[in-house]
Amino acid sequence: MNKLLAALIAGLFAVGAFAQAAAPAAPAAPAAVAAKPAADAKADAKKAKEEKAAAAKAAKAEKAAAAKKAKEEKAAAAKAESAKK
Repeated sequence: MNKLLAALIAGLFAVGAFAQAAAPAAPAAPAAVAAKPAADAKADAKKAKEEKAAAAKAAKAEKAAAAKKAKEEKAAAAKAESAKK
């Protein structure tokens, strides 16, 4: 009985050791492949941030140009009004 119990326990240890050795080897290769999309996602996020900043800068410049044009039109209208008098 003791030999049978010892054989069963040894078998469990052997199965456990085999399962532990096999499990990490399989996911190691996909993990390296998974790292590449993470780097791509990071690059995409950086690119999107740069595009957003460029769009904000362009919008600010457009707003400033519109304000300048409105100011010039107002000055021209005031000059025309004073010329009428």
